[in-house]
Amino acid sequence: MIVLGIDTSCDDTAVGIVRDRAVLSNVVVSQAALHARFGGVMPEEASREHLGLIDEVATRALAEAGIALAEVDAVAATYGPGLVGSLLVGLGYAKGLAWGRGLPFVAVHHLEGHVAASLAGGGLEAPYLCLVASGGHTVLFDVATPGDFRRVGGSRDDAAGEAFDKVARLLGLPYPGGPSVASLAERGTVDGVPLPVPMRAQRGYDFSFSGLKTAVAVLLERNPEAMIADVAATFQARVVGSLVDVTRRAAADIGRDDVVVAGGVAANRALRAAFDETGLRLHFPAPGLATDNGAMIALAAAARLASGRVTPGGDLGVDAAPYQPLGEGPSRPRDATATATGRS
Repeated sequence: MIVLGIDTSCDDTAVGIVRDRAVLSNVVVSQAALHARFGGVMPEEASREHLGLIDEVATRALAEAGIALAEVDAVAATYGPGLVGSLLVGLGYAKGLAWGRGLPFVAVHHLEGHVAASLAGGGLEAPYLCLVASGGHTVLFDVATPGDFRRVGGSRDDAAGEAFDKVARLLGLPYPGGPSVASLAERGTVDGVPLPVPMRAQRGYDFSFSGLKTAVAVLLERNPEAMIADVAATFQARVVGSLVDVTRRAAADIGRDDVVVAGGVAANRALRAAFDETGLRLHFPAPGLATDNGAMIALAAAARLASGRVTPGGDLGVDAAPYQPLGEGPSRPRDATATATGRS
């Protein structure tokens, strides 16, 4: 089965094409340069940029895959969470394409796409523990059976990637903050400045990065001469340590040996190195699949179609859901998959 997947949940216009679990193409056009002058994503600017790019990106994805539109078997798109205006662009384009071609349409949760990216190529089936760490989300799921995401922990405030962006701004580094802080951290000394360990005494599986971000702000205010490379290195070490320690403890308590690490923060080299020392069987996304992309949405849709976990039928009226929890379908209709009629 060949599936075309679209993700416009934030500031990347992304279209990917997969055949089963094999990625045929994955075209992502970043808007980072557009939003850099604002220090973060401007939602209205993002949605307008998606409108101007989506058709070109889809055409490029088909060309790079060597696939004609007539060969596509299903269309998928992110329905949430994300920026409403951005989500609507991808959803509208995908639903129009599915309706016009008479193809099944699958609405995919953004986080399920990140998980699917780490499973690309096969080799792992449930059960496993999954950490999703990105600019908008930091959450732990226990996946006992395919498609059954049980939330066991998550951030109580800022997501890990969001904290990186905010600290980058405090340090005068360019957007996006994750790569900027990571690059600077390589020149710094861990524990070169005093920063707290987030939620050191907790017994659960939650995260918190807002206090750590505030500690960086206070440190820089009180000591403007502090070496910013040391600040970056220590901050990154605290975030990485929290993500790894909580995930390792949850895996031991729940009894999972396989751990999937997904989301944009999974591309962080310090995080990968720290996880490598845990003794867990780790599953990371391939290069190019960690950050937002359309192939991960197509992979998630292909897996659900192949396993029969979606039922074609209904209409194409799927709402954009900016804060939809994983495990719950789109707010309307409850069936996230629809089959269009009248193939042309």
